[in-house]
Amino acid sequence: MQSSRRRAVVVALLTVLLTYAAAPYVTLYRLASSIRRGDDVALEALVDWDGVREGIKEDICDTVFDAEPAQAAPSRQPDALPPFGFSFVRGIASNAIDENVTPTGLVTAASRFQAVSASGVPLTPPAADGHADPSIVWAFFTGPTTFRIDLLPPPEAGFGKEPVRIDMELGGSGWKVTRAWLPPSMLRGPLPRT
Repeated sequence: MQSSRRRAVVVALLTVLLTYAAAPYVTLYRLASSIRRGDDVALEALVDWDGVREGIKEDICDTVFDAEPAQAAPSRQPDALPPFGFSFVRGIASNAIDENVTPTGLVTAASRFQAVSASGVPLTPPAADGHADPSIVWAFFTGPTTFRIDLLPPPEAGFGKEPVRIDMELGGSGWKVTRAWLPPSMLRGPLPRT
């Protein structure tokens, strides 16, 4: 009787641990599947869009102002308003990102690699299932409730070998994408139109 209880506890504990370890990978699969199907409702639930947009805005501003001379920074007072250029770039980036970084925008950007020319010939060679998928470079836990994925865009995307980094966090409704870091080549280029 005692050994059967121990066995049941061990089996239950192993089941919980395996479920916990597999859950972010299942969420990643659901995310890719939702993009392929164009399921805006599922994408809305799997991504913290406000957090992702805010992070991309910060990254664009950081990329634009990386060239700022180091000696200019100490002369600013901590409570001073940011320079006009920073505010201007931030405003332009905010509008473009708010319009494009959405569930529909993500589906559109992913499907544009499957565009067909006027002659009916695919502009990019499709994968076996007809989709140009990114490849996973790395995907693992960075903490008990955080998970990081590095994705390499498809070669036909034209962004080279720089990975897109995505963070997911475990919350009340399960795993959710909370932040994305785009490679500098994507940040410098024009935003995709939806």
